[in-house]
Amino acid sequence: MNKEWRTTGDVRRTTKGFCSVEFFKNPNIDFLGKKWYFIAFSLIFSVAGVISLIVHRGPNWGIEFRGGTLVYVKYTHTPSLDALRSELDRVGIHNARLQTLGRAGSNQVLVDLPQETTTEAALENPRDQIVAALTTNKVPNKQDLNNASVLAVSKYLLDNDPLHLATDAQKRYSDIAQSITDFRDKSRGGLFSSFNDLNGVADPAVVASLQNGFFLSDFGVYNTVIVGPQVGAQLRGQALRATLYSLLGMLIYLAVRFEWIYGVAAVITVFHDTLITVGAFSLTDKPISLTVIAAILTLIGYSNNDTIVVFDRIRENLKLMRREKLSDIVNRSINQTLSRTILTAGLTFLTVLALYLFGGEVLHGFSFALVIGILIGTYSSIAIAAPILVAYQDWRSNRSTPGFAGQGGTKVPQSGSGRREKAKARA
Repeated sequence: MNKEWRTTGDVRRTTKGFCSVEFFKNPNIDFLGKKWYFIAFSLIFSVAGVISLIVHRGPNWGIEFRGGTLVYVKYTHTPSLDALRSELDRVGIHNARLQTLGRAGSNQVLVDLPQETTTEAALENPRDQIVAALTTNKVPNKQDLNNASVLAVSKYLLDNDPLHLATDAQKRYSDIAQSITDFRDKSRGGLFSSFNDLNGVADPAVVASLQNGFFLSDFGVYNTVIVGPQVGAQLRGQALRATLYSLLGMLIYLAVRFEWIYGVAAVITVFHDTLITVGAFSLTDKPISLTVIAAILTLIGYSNNDTIVVFDRIRENLKLMRREKLSDIVNRSINQTLSRTILTAGLTFLTVLALYLFGGEVLHGFSFALVIGILIGTYSSIAIAAPILVAYQDWRSNRSTPGFAGQGGTKVPQSGSGRREKAKARA
């Protein structure tokens, strides 16, 4: 039997040698007494998110969900987004979203072309369209080496044959072209600032020949992503169904494990968390990508787990304190689990905060959703889920229908196993 025998400071020891750290010692906070402050806080952020979603006509879907084209560009200098937008408008690419990427000084720009504003030609070959639009120092009858493909460089060398090769010319020049583009993309960050950068990489005769047929622009396109509208719509539907199925699964599990009102309270709580998280993305104009959906599904499980811990302690206390008011039982249960909640949520929050600050651009949306979601999920387990149980009990009491623990011996709700044990006792 795991009998408690000594408490020293905030570390509780047991006869089996286990110990549990308590962040608070015997807290007695009246959480339910502050429920209207919690409701006001939740309403402010929920309504703000909903208004933002209405104004923006829905979430700012990432390219995976809405379709379109993403072109990643790197410059040799800090580019002017207004100048880039003017160049795109000049060639008929309108309403493009431009965003700087990476750290200051990385000179990277993301060109986001929405599906409905992208010309058919741009969708067929967006890279060439963007390169043509952004090239301001084009030299007639010359190609741009910073945006040339391996095939283009190999073909030029094969046609001009600067090394005067014999039968194996095609393979040799293909290898040389591959080494040049690999050096450009892997060692030079995708850009040559001068033809002198090729010294030691290619034969001087090859470098001289390239100078005759190529010029160097001040940018390079290093990645292009294209998603069609049908794929985007399909992914949106799958993401929505995944979220709804997870909520339904939680409702069924909690209805069987506890009582149906517990499941309803948990689903309302998770919906509250999801709404505020999505609203935060809308307010900050951050796109919702596949990684963000994965983060939201993770938060649904995290918030539900935190809520179940509180519910389980409420269920245990209901059996021990049958004659006390449900509000007092809920308050005591929240206070008893408060140390566990703060320690677990705090450590998790520090981890995702580090991911948000140092994880880089690729993980920015994912980590932002986790930072917001963990804060809101921890808060809602205390401020939203538990008050729903008390509100339901008050509603039942007003209708004079016993259902939850209350003053004067009101019936205590039973879990699934509790109901079975009670039925056996009657039999």
